Amino acid sequence: MNLNQATAVVTGGCSGLGHATAIALRNAGMNVALFDLNDEVGAQRVEELGADNTAFFRVDVCDEYAVKTALEAATVKLGDIRLVVNCAGIAPAARVLNRDGEPADQSQFEKTLRINLFGTYNVSRLAAAYMAKLPVMGEAKERGVIVNTASVAGYDGQIGQSAYAASKGAIISLTLPMARDLAPSGIRVNTVAPGVMGTPLLLSMPEKVQDALVHNVQFPKRLGLPDEFAKLVIHIAENSYLNGETIRLDGALRMPPK
Repeated sequence: MNLNQATAVVTGGCSGLGHATAIALRNAGMNVALFDLNDEVGAQRVEELGADNTAFFRVDVCDEYAVKTALEAATVKLGDIRLVVNCAGIAPAARVLNRDGEPADQSQFEKTLRINLFGTYNVSRLAAAYMAKLPVMGEAKERGVIVNTASVAGYDGQIGQSAYAASKGAIISLTLPMARDLAPSGIRVNTVAPGVMGTPLLLSMPEKVQDALVHNVQFPKRLGLPDEFAKLVIHIAENSYLNGETIRLDGALRMPPK
């Protein structure tokens, strides 16, 4: 897919991996719609990235009306949406039983699945409905690309990650059937499963904690860079034969129990 002057939607686009992706997409010549919840940070991001080619929309990814409305507004302001990158998510930690033998809060498990899994599916299905009506592009005759964000926790979840691992494992499992569903419409679906990434949240942790996270990374022995995630998103978007795949981005990391 030719990214130049096409429009991308990035959920969770105001921070972390989403922010890095938005920067990379703008540098690649795309118009970018940021779907996030923080109005103040959203305004800052639009100023940083350029108001002529970037727009912020306050969107709860689980809200069908909010997503539909934002997709319509983004199309009017920025043009046809050809790429959706789902980065919005949360990562709470809780053991199934705490130290006193009490069960974990069921509502927290439901909230994690709702935002990470249902939110990803909601944005993907609604965006796909828009993309399916667009004219085909290029020799591949594709209409759009969806890139979802899982995690290595979806494969080797650690102690306390039951909710998070379940949500990310479900996104991994969602990838191939969604790609098959959308293939007749010329829409590709892929997923990135990052390892320990150097997002601002993680970098704010004590150095001892960061060192412990890096310990099991094989090579290069460091945190992943958000920019490396963004580069992979761009490659997925541009490589028309890449479809239905989940790609680990983790320096050969396999997570230990804790």
